[in-house]
Amino acid sequence: MHYSNIQRATFLRRPNRFIAHIEVDGREEVCHVKNTGRCRELLTDRATIYVEHHDNPNRKTKYSLIAVEKGDLLINMDSQAPNKVVGEWLLEKEPFGKVKLMKPECTYGSSRFDFYLETEAEKIFIEVKGVTLEEDGIVRFPDAPTERGVKHLEELCACLEAGYKAAVIFVVQMEGMQHFEPNDKTHPQFGEALRQARKAGVEVLAYECKVTPSSLEITKSIPVVL
Repeated sequence: MHYSNIQRATFLRRPNRFIAHIEVDGREEVCHVKNTGRCRELLTDRATIYVEHHDNPNRKTKYSLIAVEKGDLLINMDSQAPNKVVGEWLLEKEPFGKVKLMKPECTYGSSRFDFYLETEAEKIFIEVKGVTLEEDGIVRFPDAPTERGVKHLEELCACLEAGYKAAVIFVVQMEGMQHFEPNDKTHPQFGEALRQARKAGVEVLAYECKVTPSSLEITKSIPVVL
């Protein structure tokens, strides 16, 4: 996926989950943050960021925060991007087989999954999680407790019992990582639910991405350590 009108900027502060104050072209501006997670390890004082400029006069903000530099890493932190790149990847690479039908945002039971996929051989429910939390080459999810995430894993297990295939895909919004693992320290219940889901037969997959200030693309799988 690609962004347009990307500019380099400097992060100043984040008064709430939805907006940040930034410095761009020598002036202070208000920027929409497309990620409601904590992201404290990313949005540090005067971090170099990349923002998308919008020409729409009806928008409350002229900019959206897309990516941030963390040392030598460039991390995409747009929480809407993982679904978009997975949608492109499912159709272009067909990792589950030739796609006959794909429905985004498909409801099953009391959950809405990111994708429902039909191939020539299988019917699959897929949940997508974006990963931006990194430490020493290891990436983890979640960065904050997520009861919704636990519920999704339980519902994927219910899909299996009904005869569907089920998968959860962790989209690592950076490259060069060693492996993915659940963030047991932050939310042990999610880690336990993920282990139980894989034991039940849910495919647990992690893919890292090639990241540029103006693009994001799934490149390769990385090990999942549970």
